[in-house]
Amino acid sequence: MRQITAGLFQSMDGVVQAPGGPDEDRSDGFSLGGWIVPHVGETVGGFIDTIFDGEFDLLLGRSTYDIFAAHWPRITGDAFADKFNRAAKYVVTSSSEPLAWANSHALPDIDAVAALKRTDGPKLIVQGSTTLYPALLSAGLVDRLYLITFPLILGRGKRALPGADPGAWRLLEHSVSEGGAIIAVYAPAGAVATGSFALDD
Repeated sequence: MRQITAGLFQSMDGVVQAPGGPDEDRSDGFSLGGWIVPHVGETVGGFIDTIFDGEFDLLLGRSTYDIFAAHWPRITGDAFADKFNRAAKYVVTSSSEPLAWANSHALPDIDAVAALKRTDGPKLIVQGSTTLYPALLSAGLVDRLYLITFPLILGRGKRALPGADPGAWRLLEHSVSEGGAIIAVYAPAGAVATGSFALDD
């Protein structure tokens, strides 16, 4: 059984669109791409290194796959890029367009992801594929969720986890970077508990 670890970079108002560069995702006129770049210092970089430590495979939606496939194969002589290029890439897609990045495999749906999770192999890391997250969460397939919240309000852009089913999560670890980013790692903790502050009659 493989562990699925999913991660999101988000602003304080929950925007996750185009964190890494201005041309990453300009849909709906989004012009603030690359908003995490000034805030990725030693602490955030070190945490990301721990996530991608050891062997792993990537689990991606098609849009993120296309962004990664246009970037990582062009980088040589870099240990981090070598890991990405060497890893198996599993892409949840209904498109018939070929997957040109080396060691890429198409998955038709979430049931195929569940079947992949039941196999032996390295951990599966989901990064950036925001439209994939709600389905993974609703199917109970995510074992660890890490959120890095950067000290920014963007006011517009795609939000994290649209349409995800309700669920409680337990905080496993947290830290704060020198630039004010909050890093938090969670594990599933069952159903959402509710209560009331209303006074008894």
